[in-house]
Amino acid sequence: MSRAERLLNLIEELRRHRRPVPGIDLARALHVSIRTLYRDIASLRALGAGIEGEPGLGYVLRSGFLLPPVMFTVEEVDALILGSRWVADRADKPLAVAARRAMARLSAVMPNELVDRVEAQYLLVGPSAYSSRETIDMSVVRRAIHRERKLLIHYSDSAGKNSERVIWPFLLSYFDGGRLISAWCELRDGLRHFRTDRISSLSEMSSRYPRRRHDLIKLWRESEALGPCKQMTTAVF
Repeated sequence: MSRAERLLNLIEELRRHRRPVPGIDLARALHVSIRTLYRDIASLRALGAGIEGEPGLGYVLRSGFLLPPVMFTVEEVDALILGSRWVADRADKPLAVAARRAMARLSAVMPNELVDRVEAQYLLVGPSAYSSRETIDMSVVRRAIHRERKLLIHYSDSAGKNSERVIWPFLLSYFDGGRLISAWCELRDGLRHFRTDRISSLSEMSSRYPRRRHDLIKLWRESEALGPCKQMTTAVF
């Protein structure tokens, strides 16, 4: 394992813990000696990582530190390439544009050998068998989810019946050729899944919904008696 990979693994291991972790536990998890661990912590601190602690007390990483992209392994670069191309081809327009920009920004600071992997274009996303007829602005949906705001939507169900609903969106699922909003529906007083191509219009409301997003996600997971994909299909198609 290279030193760069070792430092990256140490950062990722520290991010998994909110409380100080003993050095010996970190060394064991990373399969390195305690002396190597201490040297790597010193190296990361020199790079600006906010690692607090000392031998005998444990170590914790303050939030906000990012290693530069040159620390990516070749497999991680391949994953980023494939993921960004899928998003650019399958996601809604704002995310597609953001994926292309993000990949260009990463390429600008990568070493030449990693840029060559990006430009080789040997990882492709195949054509989709479906095309979304979505007309709404998906960035509004994502913003409402992050802000825990209600959405007012005009929706057409599988039978073609139109309705106006107030929903509490908490999850957005991307499938090949379509997207689903998981939300609490005030009209039905329960969890529902809405196909975005059946929403003719929507607007973010000024009021926050009364439950936390994480609580709604937990409730949704607990209700998955049929399994996530099957339950979604049953609920909306």
